[in-house]
Amino acid sequence: MWKRVRVLIGASIAALGLAGCGAGAPEAPAQDDAATIGRDKQAFVEALKPRAPGRPVVALLALNEGTEMTDLLLPHAVLQRAGVAEVRIVAPRAGRVSLYPAALEVEGAQDLTGFDRVHPSGADYVIVPAMRTDDDPAVTAWLQRQARQGARVIGVCSGARVVGQAGLLDGRRFAGHWYDRSTLLRRHAGATYVPNRRYVVDRGVATTTGITASVPAMLALVEAIGGRDKARALAAELGVAAWGPAHDSAPFRLDAGRAWTYVVDKAAFWRDERWRVEVQGGSDDIALALAADAWSRTGRVSVEAASASGPVRLKSGLVLVAQPAAGGSPRVPLSPALRPVQQLDRTLCEIAERYGAVRRDRVMQEMEYPRPESACPRGASSPAPAA
Repeated sequence: MWKRVRVLIGASIAALGLAGCGAGAPEAPAQDDAATIGRDKQAFVEALKPRAPGRPVVALLALNEGTEMTDLLLPHAVLQRAGVAEVRIVAPRAGRVSLYPAALEVEGAQDLTGFDRVHPSGADYVIVPAMRTDDDPAVTAWLQRQARQGARVIGVCSGARVVGQAGLLDGRRFAGHWYDRSTLLRRHAGATYVPNRRYVVDRGVATTTGITASVPAMLALVEAIGGRDKARALAAELGVAAWGPAHDSAPFRLDAGRAWTYVVDKAAFWRDERWRVEVQGGSDDIALALAADAWSRTGRVSVEAASASGPVRLKSGLVLVAQPAAGGSPRVPLSPALRPVQQLDRTLCEIAERYGAVRRDRVMQEMEYPRPESACPRGASSPAPAA
């Protein structure tokens, strides 16, 4: 235990140091007008249109030992629902992929060598989520090879760090999670950070801002492959009004107050509550990922998957590892009546009701989600009691 405490103290000092630097960082420039935003969106869509006839192949790259949950599950589910591409999750080893921040696991990843045998000319698109290790040698080498073969690469959130380790950010414009900005600029010569954009593309390499940017970015990719009508219909199903690149970068930064909350939460790891998210065949991957991700980022909750029948096949076809529920654990509240993005809004309201607005703000910062304050209805429901 004391080893973990020492590690946390070191991380805490680093976080406070970053907060001190971030507090003096220059503000992002003013937002552009609608016409400029529209042109940037169209440029993104045009840059990602298929280069060859036929059904494109999308490889979702994962690290078996730890891949960000929403970064992986949401692009997979959106593209599967759209039906515009062949979608495969690929990892150094076939089989299981551990996810974070919730303690979930999925089955069905294809190993990198196996993918190469089936697709010797490479993928058309490679989507790169955040990973626990951004410089895994097998992942880096495979990503470099795919890029050389002509794949368009899309780094989601801190997946930009993985993309950068493959040498694909040098001299390019990028977005990326706000927390990674200084690291990416330091690592990559000639790279330029683009503020106020949810997604950016430069010569076949696209990047997005934080976790929730995977929603508009994937809808833009669906538009590029399948057309605007397909993207519009899917957006309505998800509860998304628009999927343009406009984004106010200014609120997303680590100040001293937020850093201190982070330090206290990480030090008080013994206060984590074990919750379960109950799943069944056909459960919505996107709503599940967004809700479990948000609760897991409160610093108070550890989320596990529960099912009386064991592993379940989610709506996208992906198999989620689940165990019978442990007695007495609270349930993550999910409402089948809500569309996936509405589920995230409800979850944030429930977090504020249970832990306060400061903790909700922390979650929104980590997920880089610009939700208006007025989105919370009165009397948001509390987590379901233990059954």
